Amino acid sequence: MVKYFCCAGLLKSSWDQVCVAFWQRYPNPYSNHVLTEDIIFREVTPTNCLISRRLLTKTSRAPHWMERYLPKQMSSSAYIIEDSIVDPEKKTMTTLTWNISHARLMSVEERCEYRINPENGSWTEIKREAWISSTVYGLTRAIQEFGLARFKTSVTKTMKGFEYVLAKMQGETPSRTLAETATERARETALAAKEKAKDLASHAQKKQYV
Repeated sequence: MVKYFCCAGLLKSSWDQVCVAFWQRYPNPYSNHVLTEDIIFREVTPTNCLISRRLLTKTSRAPHWMERYLPKQMSSSAYIIEDSIVDPEKKTMTTLTWNISHARLMSVEERCEYRINPENGSWTEIKREAWISSTVYGLTRAIQEFGLARFKTSVTKTMKGFEYVLAKMQGETPSRTLAETATERARETALAAKEKAKDLASHAQKKQYV
């Protein structure tokens, strides 16, 4: 049994800009889990399509209950194959990604298609599909649910990473990262707590001398 997921995305940048950003998206603040990227094959077809294959290494921390089924060195990293076809005539880019590490435990295949948005020629729409499967008897459903939840989180980070890289390409100031926002909020909370503690201490001293 395979779990299927499909969603659509929109980037408010031209198709050409998105294609350029695709090759420049690592590193970015939302892709800290991507450790390495290597092009292992690339060619231009007679019809001027660019065909590429890349090998990506990513951190892939498995949940504690799943680690017992993995070799120690495999529970924290994964190898991913990414195939892509860029067709400059049709203005489409299609990518197919799948894991080659611990695929028997969980296999995740993703297909993305980037096209010009029909309602706004300056924007790019993305159709994203994923197939998640597992052959572990008795744990198939749990593993698939885990894979789907992680995939959805990854999609959000991927889109934010794209927007970040596109903003830098266009000379704009990228929006703050989640880490920066969280750090600022933590500082504000700590400062408020510190001021409150001072106020309570001041009141306590006043009561002591009354």
